[in-house]
Amino acid sequence: MAEAIRLIGERREDQPSLDALAAEMGMSPAHFQKLFSQWVGVSPKRYLQYLTLDHARSLLRDRFTVLDTSFETGLSGPSRLHDLFLRWEAMSPGAYASGGAGLDIRWGWFDTPFGEALVMGTDRGICGIAFAAETGRDAAMADMTGRWPAARFCEAPAALAPLVGSAFGGTGGETRLCLIGAPFQLQVWEALLRIPSGHVTTYSEIARVIGRPKASRAVGSAVGRNPVSWLIPCHRALRKSGELGGYHWGLPVKRAMLAWEAARADAATDTDRSDTAPRPVALPSGTAA
Repeated sequence: MAEAIRLIGERREDQPSLDALAAEMGMSPAHFQKLFSQWVGVSPKRYLQYLTLDHARSLLRDRFTVLDTSFETGLSGPSRLHDLFLRWEAMSPGAYASGGAGLDIRWGWFDTPFGEALVMGTDRGICGIAFAAETGRDAAMADMTGRWPAARFCEAPAALAPLVGSAFGGTGGETRLCLIGAPFQLQVWEALLRIPSGHVTTYSEIARVIGRPKASRAVGSAVGRNPVSWLIPCHRALRKSGELGGYHWGLPVKRAMLAWEAARADAATDTDRSDTAPRPVALPSGTAA
């Protein structure tokens, strides 16, 4: 299904039919439709609709998250739309300044919904996720190891597998993060963690809520240096105009992530409409349940 997601992203401008996609995947249309819907949560056609810049703009217009409200209420994104429970802690500024000296970092390659990913972690949790679909393996490895040049790196995919399984929704449970960055970067990354799934914000809004309203450019740089893609959702940060902006691991990956979350959000909303269970108390305007 990761390959199917990639294929839909590449062919989005041609609006490929279900038959064409199924043939490319070597499946019957009915079987492909069933598998894709089970795995992604919506049909291939519905998913394709999300892979457009116009939809990113509609996300910005209709699902903008007011981050300062989230901070004031303590909301960090818990909802029925979230598949992940994150527990994170930051390394000391000294660990960042020393280039990771004294750190033992394990690494391994894993298949994910957004293509092959290089995952790195310490005893405290995942410290890096790089997607190689657009950059290639060598560039992804060089990027990650270059962030902590003094650390000791050891290939150990088996040790990381449980964390990776929970990170990408395969096994559930808690996903532990170990964030290694400068103090300002950590502040920006914490703000990113407060954007609920299926919502987006802007660089200028992040700058405002962390108390640095004139630091949009610096915020953009910190977003781009996020080492734990997907789990720290830098893909949810857009330009003020609603354009996607850049993405460290390639815009096709960012489009796929936004489409994945938006599709699942709408699917969950459709389910909620038919749910007769008692509703939780509504949050203040501008927040997300």
